[in-house]
Amino acid sequence: MQRNGRIAAVLGPTNTGKTHYAIDRMLACRTGVIGLPLRLLAREVYDKIVRLRGPSVVALVTGEERIVPPRTQYWVCTVEAMPVGTGADFLAVDEIQLCGDPERGHVFTDRLLNARGRHETLFLGADTMRAAIAALVPGVVFVRRERFSELVYGGSKKISRMPARSAVVGFSGDGVYAMAELIRRQKGGCAVVMGALSPRTRNAQVALYQNGDVDYLVATDAIGMGLNLDIRHVAFSSLTKFDGRRMRPLFPHEIGQIAGRAGRHTAPGSFGVTGAAPPMEDSLAEAIMTHRFAPLSRLQWRNARLDFASPERLIATLEAPAEGEWLTRVREADDLTALKSLAAMAEIRACVTGPRAVQMLWDVCRIPDFRGVSAAEHAGLLARIFGFLSGPGQVPDDWLARQVHRIDRTDGDIDILSKRLAYIRTWTYVAQRTGWVGDESHWRGETRAVEDRLSDALHAALTKRFVDRRTSVLLRRLKQKEGLVAEVNDKGEVTVEGQFVGRLEGFRFRQDASAGAEEAKTLRQASIAALAPEFHLRADRFYNAPDTELDFTEQGGLMWGENAVGKLTAGADPLRPVVKAFVDEEAGADVAEKVQRRLQHFMDRRVATLFEPLVGLQKDETLTGLARGFAFRMVENFGIIPRDRVAAEVKELDQDARGALRKHGIRFGQFTVFMPLLLKPAPTRLRLVLWSLSKDLQEFPEAPPAGLVTIPMIEGVPEGCVTLSGYREAGARAIRIDMLERLADLLRAEDSRAGFEAKPDMLSITGMTLEQFADLMQGLGYKAERGERPKPCVVPDPPAGDVAGETETQTPLPSVPGETPAEAATETAVPAEVADPAEVQDEVFYTFTWAPRRRGGGQRPRDDGKGRKGKPKPQGKRPPSRDKAKTFEARPPRREKPIDPDNPFAAALMGLRKKG
Repeated sequence: MQRNGRIAAVLGPTNTGKTHYAIDRMLACRTGVIGLPLRLLAREVYDKIVRLRGPSVVALVTGEERIVPPRTQYWVCTVEAMPVGTGADFLAVDEIQLCGDPERGHVFTDRLLNARGRHETLFLGADTMRAAIAALVPGVVFVRRERFSELVYGGSKKISRMPARSAVVGFSGDGVYAMAELIRRQKGGCAVVMGALSPRTRNAQVALYQNGDVDYLVATDAIGMGLNLDIRHVAFSSLTKFDGRRMRPLFPHEIGQIAGRAGRHTAPGSFGVTGAAPPMEDSLAEAIMTHRFAPLSRLQWRNARLDFASPERLIATLEAPAEGEWLTRVREADDLTALKSLAAMAEIRACVTGPRAVQMLWDVCRIPDFRGVSAAEHAGLLARIFGFLSGPGQVPDDWLARQVHRIDRTDGDIDILSKRLAYIRTWTYVAQRTGWVGDESHWRGETRAVEDRLSDALHAALTKRFVDRRTSVLLRRLKQKEGLVAEVNDKGEVTVEGQFVGRLEGFRFRQDASAGAEEAKTLRQASIAALAPEFHLRADRFYNAPDTELDFTEQGGLMWGENAVGKLTAGADPLRPVVKAFVDEEAGADVAEKVQRRLQHFMDRRVATLFEPLVGLQKDETLTGLARGFAFRMVENFGIIPRDRVAAEVKELDQDARGALRKHGIRFGQFTVFMPLLLKPAPTRLRLVLWSLSKDLQEFPEAPPAGLVTIPMIEGVPEGCVTLSGYREAGARAIRIDMLERLADLLRAEDSRAGFEAKPDMLSITGMTLEQFADLMQGLGYKAERGERPKPCVVPDPPAGDVAGETETQTPLPSVPGETPAEAATETAVPAEVADPAEVQDEVFYTFTWAPRRRGGGQRPRDDGKGRKGKPKPQGKRPPSRDKAKTFEARPPRREKPIDPDNPFAAALMGLRKKG
């Protein structure tokens, strides 16, 4: 045991700068070695010293990583990998209180007893080691360091109320992932730090936290071992842990070691519990705040003087009992269990023929069980490796290549990637051992490359699962109270600071529906703050937009391009609907008022343009009396009124009143009083919307397609909808009002009392077949009687070359019952090959007579639309002579009454007729 140089124990709570002090002391010496409890911390210290002195003089040695430049002066190692016997001027062991750890304590105890620097030796740790060090290390000097900042107990807090820059500590992988998922949903994301992570993954995750991309960290107790993080609050999600054998409560000094990570340098820190962890007892919280813990009374120890004469002798020395009151023999470790298993195998014992083989067997058994498999499976792998080393002398390249290649995959979830990382750590450890593989440089680089790829993939998987970058970025910018930059593309997609947050539909923001409840609050807060200027710019563009960019829908919506910006509501005046703008409250009253005003202007102009005749009628102050009252009825009914509803009012209008109304485009039709200009598609569409608003309909009827003369009747349409659409019901279909009046003009020339047949002009107006026209006429109040008659044969003209007396032989026409010979002689003979009477079908026809079926026994209107009125025809039974008439064509000609020559007026009338 080397006794040269100064030996000092630098003890104190966390955040006292002990590790920083040791690094400064080491760099003051020409050479030095520092042992650290975790390879994560070793990597952090290595990077720091490299920045100060350069990579050519700094070595990093851990179980799975070995960087040793030729001119090494400073060794940064894990405690297990510390080189002994190098004769370095300086030596330090950090976290020396781990001498009491049940699993690794014997390694730290060995360094406490046996590792020394030539000029200076430092042991860094907690005050709990003071008595043990004083008893076991003669001549030691104690240096007490006080904490830089205050540490207070914050009690129990829910995750939703956890302050920013907090670390939540768990003691199992499942617990860590569960807490991380909860924080992601409520806080936008977190970084994950566990001892099982590779240094590359851990550094990437820590960078997320340190850079402020996330404000929360979820970790195992690995953060208690000297990792320097900007933590303000530490919350324990559990106060128990599995120590490899059983679940046990955490010791107060273990809680204090982890809780002490809160508060960096002079910044104060706090600690507490969260989740299912019970509140800490007052005495425990007080002990942590004052850093007063029970001193360690026993240090874990295992004999370091090993006998390699045989496996049995080696096992015996490893199980040697501890001496003295301060040391206790460590429980059986994994390496000793593996040694016993391999020593019991006959094929292994056959290869162990001397001390060198026994030492090689022990080196193989010290390969950690990174995979976490069963003891038997781990022993099987070790036996395979020892077989290679004792036979060929090295692990075969092809076999090792297969093992590495099988792991070199970056697909899969977090658990799969973590398992592959654990597997590659085994081969990284093997490649780091001198002489175990053929091309050490190649396999060290190859295994390191695979570990790096898996580390990057695991970091990406952890970030994807537990970090919502969008929310974390927005939260960070909101905290910085800087102006957020929002961008809206031509599709309405809104990005704030490059993060998609939702869509801007007109003047309403629709945030991303995939956001959770807690995330939605952050998105809304950040989006509204960023969109405030965009709302004003968009409102200016909208106010100055031409009317061609705006439109209304058949359901009363108001559109700006493809975006809904408002809706119509009923107003006091049927021709002046009230506009309701769709504007988010956060956009501000100025934006809402500007949008409202622009929409109202648009609708006022649209109504004035499409309903110009009706608006002019409404504003005409020259109309008085009955004419003014009738004008009000027209405005109230949007320019279309069935004639039978206002028959009495129309009758009371004199010619002057009618003339004044006709000047505004009103037509007094036989069936409808209407304004023809309002039957066009655009006014009809608007009329249905305004009418639906006045009736307070939940669903507005749609206008019929433009250009149709008739439309089928649909059940369930609101009463009056067909009329306001510009049509009149007539049987199974409805006919357009203006076309119906054209048809009425044709019908007026017919004698409906005697009956008439449909003419081609009538069918042409309606665009119907004869059967459809019959149904239409019945719907208008006519009676239709179906009949059939022989279809006349058609005789072609004689050929041009025929001359008199040289025509072809003709077949005489058959006689028609009731036909005289003279009548038959007038018919032209039809060639036998042109018409066969047996093949000629009978012609179908309908006879129509007026038979009103309207409610109240209505009668056929006689007004021709020009003010002339006729007396209604008497109702009831017609004269027998009229009832016998079948068709208009068959009715005998009307006889004119002879003029009396003795009547002076008649004589004058006769003279006028002769002149004519």
